[in-house]
Amino acid sequence: MNKKLIALDLDGTTLNNESKITAKTVDILDRLRQAGHIVSIVTGRPFRNSYYYYNQLKMTTPIVNFNGAWCHNPSKENWSHAYHKTLNKELALSMLSLRSNPEVKLIAAESRKAIYVEGEFVPYPDFFPQGIEVSRQLTAATLLEDPTSVGVFTTTSQAQPLIEQKIIEQYEDTVEVRMWGGESPCLEVVAAGVQKAIGVERIASYYGIERKDILAFGDQENDYEMIQYAGQGVVMSNGIDRLKSIADDLTDFTNNEDGVASYLENYFSL
Repeated sequence: MNKKLIALDLDGTTLNNESKITAKTVDILDRLRQAGHIVSIVTGRPFRNSYYYYNQLKMTTPIVNFNGAWCHNPSKENWSHAYHKTLNKELALSMLSLRSNPEVKLIAAESRKAIYVEGEFVPYPDFFPQGIEVSRQLTAATLLEDPTSVGVFTTTSQAQPLIEQKIIEQYEDTVEVRMWGGESPCLEVVAAGVQKAIGVERIASYYGIERKDILAFGDQENDYEMIQYAGQGVVMSNGIDRLKSIADDLTDFTNNEDGVASYLENYFSL
């Protein structure tokens, strides 16, 4: 079998409902790496709250963060294929106006190493893995760098379409808006053209892996282009219907039932 690139979304895919990677998943991925395949995390999360999964899996491969805005290799500081796409800081600051909507509970501008927030809402337990005190207030006086993304967290997912439409009307084709639901609905705003597939393509290019040999796993709207791009785009059984409609295959089990591990175990006849 040709060497494969296995691209893994985290939340709702590789992580179970307790945001953990099970022992079975760790074992299967380790066996695939030992067989010569490449395993990479491709997530909407920033590196600050995905690095511990990277370390748990003892990875040395590149990782994609911020839905494709940052592709890097934590084990190689000067990795040749790295890139980082940012938003203009004035644009990010102008998004503070969205806080006038009572449905918007938090606006978080993130760079590679810092987070700037407006609001006191904590979206999920490990959103601030080192404590909320590491964040800074999002103001013109503090935000002195172009951020990688701006997350707009809302009370419910029902509130997202109207807010998304407002963002699109205001910023037009200068940004991309990615959304996900669950207990912490979020609209993530990144630079135009940013999506997970560009990160997957960059990693595949580095390892000389053809598109047909890419397996990608996802469950939400922000995985759409990655699933579409991969030679084998696999959607979780707990994934959204729109994503399932373009999938090459579906897992038999959910993220809370070792769906990724079981699929890979069967696919590679482990």
